[in-house]
Amino acid sequence: MRLSLLQKYILAECYNRSGLRAERVGLVKFYSGYKVPKKELRTKIITRSIESLIDKELLVGYGVRTPHKWFIREIRLTGKGVKAGRRLLGEQLKLPLK
Repeated sequence: MRLSLLQKYILAECYNRSGLRAERVGLVKFYSGYKVPKKELRTKIITRSIESLIDKELLVGYGVRTPHKWFIREIRLTGKGVKAGRRLLGEQLKLPLK
């Protein structure tokens, strides 16, 4: 299964929490080393990544449901997500070469 860098970061952050729920606010740290567009786009990108990980059954989202939309506030790894997180931490890291 192919995962983006952001999705790998989300899985690693959740795995390091050791089974507790991770707040979504902490996921903005991913963009500290990158040039990124506006703050609204960051939240939109993070939301889409979280939703795709939920669709792949790697995460469980906790939040508020309105008639039109879900507002995800916290996330937690599933059993399948724990295995994927372990596999990601075992992979060799990419060097930041220019």
